[in-house]
Amino acid sequence: MHPSTISSINRLETPIKRTIYSRLIPPELIEKFNLPTNLIDKGGNDLINLKCEPGMPYTEMELRHDINFPDPILYGQITDSFTGQVHVLLYILNDPTSPRFDVDRLPDGTKTIFGIKHRNIEAEISAMNFGLAPGQVRRGLRLLNPAITGFERFVASLDQELYFAEPLYYHNAYIFERYGFAYQKGKKLMRQIQAGFMPGGDLIAKLDDSTPFRKPQAANSIRLRSWAIHDGILGEPFTNVTMYKRVGESANINTSEDCPW
Repeated sequence: MHPSTISSINRLETPIKRTIYSRLIPPELIEKFNLPTNLIDKGGNDLINLKCEPGMPYTEMELRHDINFPDPILYGQITDSFTGQVHVLLYILNDPTSPRFDVDRLPDGTKTIFGIKHRNIEAEISAMNFGLAPGQVRRGLRLLNPAITGFERFVASLDQELYFAEPLYYHNAYIFERYGFAYQKGKKLMRQIQAGFMPGGDLIAKLDDSTPFRKPQAANSIRLRSWAIHDGILGEPFTNVTMYKRVGESANINTSEDCPW
């Protein structure tokens, strides 16, 4: 039967699952790193690592340009929504040539869970000063446009017309807006954040240099706003934001007006 959900893909034989999930890899990424078309290196190592057990509505995928490199160039987590539609939990493109910042782990190796459970403050400050956004261990690859194109082909191949995404940070929601996503929930919060960073807003007063992440200039930068929000300036975590996109359509939403990156 033609698979229409993550769960139904995961019930297929491993080689078929691998072929289907490979559709999520932008051809531009394969070309950039001169990867073999079958994604098997000269030593016979599979550059794709999939966790997609039968019976599970969840898939985790890693793609490495070098089997021995510590970080994948592509990392994704997708699952089925309650209605059986594709829900993107995480999608990361890492530039392996850029410096690494250990925002994902403490000096003793403890995982930070994207800075939610723990924070490596020293690494975060270094990453921020280098120009990264919260959650980034390396610079991105600037291939999100072809990645979304590939993702929409994947969704369409399941005979689905829309898909959902979970922005982990404020800047992720901003980026999704630019690529045509709408809000299932969280648009009001995004509007409140925008108002809070405007002159006279409640968040402006909290940009008081009390931490390295709360500098006054953060009001006029999406990236630095995101660091301030990650630092707790809202008084609560940035959560309960879910977005969706119809394949081939743009919602044309802009909650941050003309604030630059």
